[in-house]
Amino acid sequence: MSSEPLAVLWDMDGTVVDTEPYWMDAETALVESYGGSWTDDDALQLVGNGLVDSARVLQRYGVRMEADAIVQRLTDDVASRLRADGVPFRPGARELLADLRANGVRTALVTMSMKRMALDVVSLIGFTAFDLVLGGDEVPRPKPFPDPYLRAAELLGVDIADAVVIEDSATGVAAGRASGAVTLGVPHILPLDGAGAHELWPSLVGRTTTDIRALHRRLAKEDSR
Repeated sequence: MSSEPLAVLWDMDGTVVDTEPYWMDAETALVESYGGSWTDDDALQLVGNGLVDSARVLQRYGVRMEADAIVQRLTDDVASRLRADGVPFRPGARELLADLRANGVRTALVTMSMKRMALDVVSLIGFTAFDLVLGGDEVPRPKPFPDPYLRAAELLGVDIADAVVIEDSATGVAAGRASGAVTLGVPHILPLDGAGAHELWPSLVGRTTTDIRALHRRLAKEDSR
């Protein structure tokens, strides 16, 4: 294990961008189009889930569509919303990404959203923010399985132990921890107390590469004892 992080692996929805309200609106419209009802509490159970898993939940709420068709419909609806209303970045995320890039730390976007949507978001960041974009449609098992983060580390050519994962959901934190990465939780819609993150930060505002390196160095030292 290196004492310095060689890569930072970012979740997208709720971590880099605040798209969760867009997803919730799209889910509500879809369920209601089939005569059902969809509350905020219903929507919260999907935060951080893989899209196919979420589609199966929506089927139980009366959406009479194949799971893949639901995924495509929701992705199209959220993409349209992004084009109409713009990309709401989470506080501090773009700034930390830019600082990591300036300091030579590799970065990957590891999302359960489809890759086509992730690429749309990345194109609006304003600079080359990621060495790799890995979509939920590119891994066999979604978060909370470790597969997405393990695959990202493999494609970057780094040991997962030399990576830091940044997540906003319990599902994502579970995936990060299971992968063997140092896992940082930055809660957004739901609290992460007890979710198992190595550390929780209330926000990314003001955080820099120095903070990420200090976090990884401290955890690497603890693991070596």
